[in-house]
Amino acid sequence: MTSVCGHVMSLDFNKRYNNWDKVDPAELFRADTVKKEATPNLHMPAFIGKEGMGADYLVLWLDCDKEGENICFEVIDCVDPVMNRSSRQNIFRARFSAITDTDIKAAMNKLVAPNKNEALSVDARQELDLRIGCAFTRYQTKYFQGKYGDLDSTLISYGPCQTPTLGFCVDRHDRIQSFKPEAYWIIQVQVDHPNGKTVYLDWDRVRIFDKEVCQMFVNMIKSSDTARVMNIVQKEKSKSRPQALNTVEMLRMASSGLGIGPQRTMQIAERLYTQGYISYPRTETTQYPENFDLVGTLRQQKSSPNWGSYVRELLEAGIQKPRKGSDAGDHPPITPMKLATESDFDHESWRLYDFITRYFIATLSPDCKYLQTVVSFEIGPEKFSVTGRVLLDPGYTAVMTWQSLSDDEELPEFKRNQQCNVHKVEMLERQTSPPDYLTESELITLMEKNGIGTDASIPVHINNICERNYVSIISGRKLKPTPLGIVLVHGYQKIDPDLVLSTMRSAVEKQLNLIAHGKADFNAVLDHGINIFHSKYKYFVENIQGMDELFEVTFSSLAASGKPLSRCGKCRRYMKFVQAKPSRLHCASCDETYSLPQNGSIKLYKELKCPLDDFELVLWTTGSRGKTYPLCPYCYNNPPFKDMRKGMGCNECTHPTCQHGKLQNGVSECIECEFGVLILDLTSGPKWRMACNKCNVVVNFF
Repeated sequence: MTSVCGHVMSLDFNKRYNNWDKVDPAELFRADTVKKEATPNLHMPAFIGKEGMGADYLVLWLDCDKEGENICFEVIDCVDPVMNRSSRQNIFRARFSAITDTDIKAAMNKLVAPNKNEALSVDARQELDLRIGCAFTRYQTKYFQGKYGDLDSTLISYGPCQTPTLGFCVDRHDRIQSFKPEAYWIIQVQVDHPNGKTVYLDWDRVRIFDKEVCQMFVNMIKSSDTARVMNIVQKEKSKSRPQALNTVEMLRMASSGLGIGPQRTMQIAERLYTQGYISYPRTETTQYPENFDLVGTLRQQKSSPNWGSYVRELLEAGIQKPRKGSDAGDHPPITPMKLATESDFDHESWRLYDFITRYFIATLSPDCKYLQTVVSFEIGPEKFSVTGRVLLDPGYTAVMTWQSLSDDEELPEFKRNQQCNVHKVEMLERQTSPPDYLTESELITLMEKNGIGTDASIPVHINNICERNYVSIISGRKLKPTPLGIVLVHGYQKIDPDLVLSTMRSAVEKQLNLIAHGKADFNAVLDHGINIFHSKYKYFVENIQGMDELFEVTFSSLAASGKPLSRCGKCRRYMKFVQAKPSRLHCASCDETYSLPQNGSIKLYKELKCPLDDFELVLWTTGSRGKTYPLCPYCYNNPPFKDMRKGMGCNECTHPTCQHGKLQNGVSECIECEFGVLILDLTSGPKWRMACNKCNVVVNFF
């Protein structure tokens, strides 16, 4: 028995396509792709091959979804060649949903063959997303970062799922901006009950948009001093217990109820799963399987100090049959697998475990029952009403306390034809209000409804639009688009609305599902998708000016951005340091831009110059460990020697006599990595230190 860390292999372009400056992004739609090690430092393919050497049988226990099925075949490719009897008949797939004795033994007794079609559908999605995303992202990034200095995003990325996700946020923003408030008037009436309690009545007409008409109604109402009880309707109602918990509902509730973002929620849930506390957290199913041991799972929770007494009462009374949901055929719903207490976890993990467990108990609990009373009144010719609720049985809300009914909804007792004094009649002016920014919870709902992403990838897409500075998270976990996000979406809408509409992605997902079910050919679906987006890419490039006009209005040109920092070696004028992501130097005179290392601080290095090109050196300091080294902006972007690659500082430069280079300041081999050299930091005195030019090792000495 051994394990992998996610995908063994990842898809990438042949390395000759990795140079952004030399490759036309349009070539990426037909460029050669290769499977590479997903985590090269782990050497996973060699490790699995060594473990599987001489095996008679291979049993695959990867996660039971399409991604897991794809990883199955990556493992097979590593193990099959070194097995004793290399035959696909000796390769089996275990189907399980939780790491418990029962589930594992049941899976081992019902081994099946791995599903090649599901694995192929993932291959198709990976290739489509790679080609489409890289082509559009490279073109946009080079085009706009070469013109504007305050975009404040390292990548101007496009993604077939990411961009429609951003589109939902910007659509809500546009509705807020275009909203025109309109005045309306309401009539608020208070009546006195004989027991002394004041009751507020709701007007049956709700609101009027004409002030004079509303005033007329007020005058009519004020002509009567009493309100007559016309009718009393009492009805027993119930609030349904929830359906079984799936991933999307967990993400929604964690964001809106716990204030934990989707990406973080999935990280916590996966850790709880691997520790055996909950079942597999990636599932679309909201219905428990017929053979699921609901009572046994519930019984594990009866000694909990938090909800144990409720569970014991529920077991004695007998559990309710869970509500019927949908069976997506992947995994059972998310449930707790063993008892835990608050001391077993950190704060966030406990809150998520607490929520999942309470939710599971609620699905087996009775509905919440209450008595609703609606009292209708007549004041003059106008009709009013008031509604009250009395709790009869809290049901599941006793454990899902956040959904319980409030205590102040009970009405005093009224009788038919009873007369009540009118205490107050007021005409109040209100204004229609715009919608608010989308919450994460609302966005997740929209993504699921429109087929954008999977239960596993939805958090990734939301996280991406935040990291790329397209939206910012404001109070209440609402998503407010930034100027960059707004301009991008409006630009797509101007050139080709399909690029930002959810319909494109949901159509692709339907075709990928046809592959998974064996109803469509892998190559036919892949070629169809590539051809469509290739055509759209060409049209986008031809009409990029339409998007650029929007950027011109919103952002500053490179020449107008930044502050003068160091001199250009060509024209001897000062270049400006553009601090917004990605940080870079721009020479307005030569119209040249020079990349710099990111996520650190840059300053001028004593006005010293590079002996090769006369550019003034700058000093870069990393944020975390304070590693510092000088670099020449020109050499950093245009390596002067064959053994130097792009992105090297003076600490890796092999110039034989330069006082800033490796040969002059190198002290010894690195104590940690294989190829690094410890370079003396000339700026660190009198507390001297040296740092490796390859890894993060920093050595402090006298």
